Amino acid sequence: MTEVVLVADPGELVHALLERRTDANHEFFGRESERLARLCHITAERFARGGRLVALGRTPAARSDARHVAVEFVHPVIVGKRALPAIGLAGEGGDLTEQLALLARREDIAIAFGCDEDGGEAARALAVARARGCLTIAFSPAGAEHEFTPPTDDPFIRQELVETFYHLLWELVHVFFDHRGLLAGRDARRVHDAGASSFLYPFLAEQEHNLESVVDDVGRSVLMKAEEIGALRAQTLTENRETLIEASAALQASFASRGKLLALGNGGSATDAMDAVADFRTAYPPSSGRPAIDLTEDPAILTAIANDIGPEAIFSRQLIAYATAGDALLALSTSGNSRSVIEALAQARKSELVTIAMVGYDGGAIASERLADHVLITRSEHIPRIQEAQASAYHVLRELVR
Repeated sequence: MTEVVLVADPGELVHALLERRTDANHEFFGRESERLARLCHITAERFARGGRLVALGRTPAARSDARHVAVEFVHPVIVGKRALPAIGLAGEGGDLTEQLALLARREDIAIAFGCDEDGGEAARALAVARARGCLTIAFSPAGAEHEFTPPTDDPFIRQELVETFYHLLWELVHVFFDHRGLLAGRDARRVHDAGASSFLYPFLAEQEHNLESVVDDVGRSVLMKAEEIGALRAQTLTENRETLIEASAALQASFASRGKLLALGNGGSATDAMDAVADFRTAYPPSSGRPAIDLTEDPAILTAIANDIGPEAIFSRQLIAYATAGDALLALSTSGNSRSVIEALAQARKSELVTIAMVGYDGGAIASERLADHVLITRSEHIPRIQEAQASAYHVLRELVR
């Protein structure tokens, strides 16, 4: 049973929710840093031999993680880093086991989300993957070779820890590409990928290292990055606490007037919009589900608008179709400067929507030009950390709207 924090004052509730996240983050990565470092090494070896990451998610929240990890590997935001093959298999494609059986190959890496929430479907898919020779990863008991179970029953905090975990896997797998002698197999030299990315793992020098030395350095990087997200989460929820409370009150008023929430973002932020919508729709606790629409969900609509009008209009055109005065818009952007997000916020103002924006860096144009009613700034220039802190912010927003 999930522990529910019962606090009358919303400011105290935000503080209590932050404390729970801080404790869980410290415990999880303190316990798992070495295992995660070793997983980065064997994952890099799989990629070096032609393997792919195959991400599995059946439930709405798990689907967002499967999509998120896939886009991170395929479309790296680190200059000079190679794209790595990753496929997201989600519920809309049918039974996960059947999908995986058609696509999985021996050297692949199968990573499953929501195994404890989907009636065993992802676990059955993992069994097929393991029998085929795939490396298997899960975040609850599911028969995977590598299982990393977060130390909390809170579904929101669990998901935040898992998001940080797969971001670190994606970031730090490149360490072993940059030290090609640590990769087994004849293709190791082919994947050597030196580049200006030392900020990802500052303990590493330029020369080649032996495996145990690099694993130790990567484990230390995991701990450093866990501290970084802990501090950034605290900044996001503390500096923006009053904004969060005001936004939750406006959102609650919208729902009370039979309004709905619309959410959007690009890339990893699109998957966070998926997750936010899933969280608001879900009755957690019972009878608390809220009407919400994910504006990133329909590829036919997105590609039609992008092709016929332009990518900057992919969200604003949908708002013209779906939005009604009194609805609310949640816009997610790591930079605060995304053209499609800015166009959507402008249309939302015309349509008389409540607007909530979660942005990174210094807030970009969205903050400086006050393009949203409620703007929450996560003060970082590191995109994965921004997204992780924003996940905490919209999860806390969901808690406040209860």
